[in-house]
Amino acid sequence: MSDEDNPTARTARGVAMAREKLAQAKADAAKRGQLPRREPRRRGGGPRREAGDPQLFGRAIADLLADRGWERSAAVGGVFGRWPEIVGPDLAAHTKPDSFEDGEVLILADSTAWATQVRLLARTLVRRLNEELGEGTVTKVKVRGPQNAPRPSGGLRVTGSRGPGDTYG
Repeated sequence: MSDEDNPTARTARGVAMAREKLAQAKADAAKRGQLPRREPRRRGGGPRREAGDPQLFGRAIADLLADRGWERSAAVGGVFGRWPEIVGPDLAAHTKPDSFEDGEVLILADSTAWATQVRLLARTLVRRLNEELGEGTVTKVKVRGPQNAPRPSGGLRVTGSRGPGDTYG
């Protein structure tokens, strides 16, 4: 097997050539007096802030949330507050987020039809919510439709009937 057919040999030649070109570029820069900086750059210019010094309100809130471990709860609350923006006005008109526990979001729907629609959109909702909250935060969407809704009563209902079979058969 020749060096041209051997991928390892080709890679070694490429690395050697890159090092050679880098050394040449450094030598050219040295001749022009434009050497790269040797010392690391300083971060955060200016004096350090003391604990009692005033700071921006947003920064103070962010620090408080981080200190107390409330960052995720605040993010989830923000998503719940912006529900129409996240899912769109049509879906938001018929649904609302109820709770978030252990990666599971419970969504309440105002009808069984909308509950079914949300179940069909569950994967998309999980992806969209994770875009807002961070990957892996939401793992499952659980949907609850209207619970124990009273059955409509009226002149067409007969107590104890078994449906249309009573009339025709």
